Amino acid sequence: MKRCLIIIFKKSNGILEGGGLANLRNLTISQQVLGKENVDVIYLHDEDRKRSIWNILASCVVFPFGYYNGLLPRKVRDIVRISSNYDYIFLSTSLFGIIAKKLKASRYKGTIVAHFHNVESIYYDSLLSKKMPLRQVVIRCAAKNDGYCCKYADKLLTLNKRDSDILLRMYGRGADMMLPIALPDKCADVVFDKERMTGKRPMCLFLGSYFTANNEGILWFVRNVLPHVDIDLKIVGKNMARLKAEHECLRSIEVISDVPDLAPCFLSADFMIFPIFSGSGMKVKTCESLMYGKNIIGTDEAFEGYALDTTRVGACCNTSDDFIRAINKFASAPVPRYNAYSRDVYETLYSEQSSLKMFRQVYDVEK
Repeated sequence: MKRCLIIIFKKSNGILEGGGLANLRNLTISQQVLGKENVDVIYLHDEDRKRSIWNILASCVVFPFGYYNGLLPRKVRDIVRISSNYDYIFLSTSLFGIIAKKLKASRYKGTIVAHFHNVESIYYDSLLSKKMPLRQVVIRCAAKNDGYCCKYADKLLTLNKRDSDILLRMYGRGADMMLPIALPDKCADVVFDKERMTGKRPMCLFLGSYFTANNEGILWFVRNVLPHVDIDLKIVGKNMARLKAEHECLRSIEVISDVPDLAPCFLSADFMIFPIFSGSGMKVKTCESLMYGKNIIGTDEAFEGYALDTTRVGACCNTSDDFIRAINKFASAPVPRYNAYSRDVYETLYSEQSSLKMFRQVYDVEK
């Protein structure tokens, strides 16, 4: 049986966000396809251990040479040293492009798989403040690793066609396979209330951690849409209490940070509101909402990469007028709180089971 080594930045002991959920999917489906005993994983950072001053200083020195986020040359050498034990080296993020380069230089004979969560240079360009002193150093490092993956990896996986097209334009190589977001089903045992209708004053939920695209999107919504609609708005996400403390316009809005279990939040919402205008990859929050059978009112960016009919999920809105009209329409003509179409799209295209066939292709395994 083929053996695989999966390399991930860190094993999170807390609440998993988008990237962490994608990494977990890659690991668990790989184990299902190859057998758990044939898949090893290396976490480059241990959240339970504090990094030494020496490691921090060393990371800063090698950062401009493509060693991203604390990755050190000795760790790469360790991976290269054991690589001959594996048929596949699976890089969970394209920020590990330097590993692909070193593996090829060592004449590694197996298959290097590089998984792109985003086009990382674009992601960090939108993430980092324009005032950050080392902003361009970080972006160049991300771009360097994206480029290394395109040059040295044997298989490139992107979440959607948009990212593949961008890679082709920037680095001369697109994806070998598009592997969309997929999540384990947390709702298999949930008994959905399929009779309850949305209210004339809908309860709308914005889900997202403290992050540039999320912050800009919800602040835009609160300032430009909320004054013109009659809804109850709840904001839920990691560290979002910080955003509330920073902005007066959020003081009267319910904001909940660091929720260990999002299920009650999803189940109590009439609509998910996703005013996201920038980013790369796909939005995990959209997949989670489909899993819970939710109505979704979001932007093109919120639905990017999803094969669905937005009019059946809810509405696609890109201006304040679009959002106002859509929300007022649903308020005047209530719809079922549980959206069966959303749930069906999740089960068919974005559940872990839907990923199995594609992962078999990644590993060249017959069913």
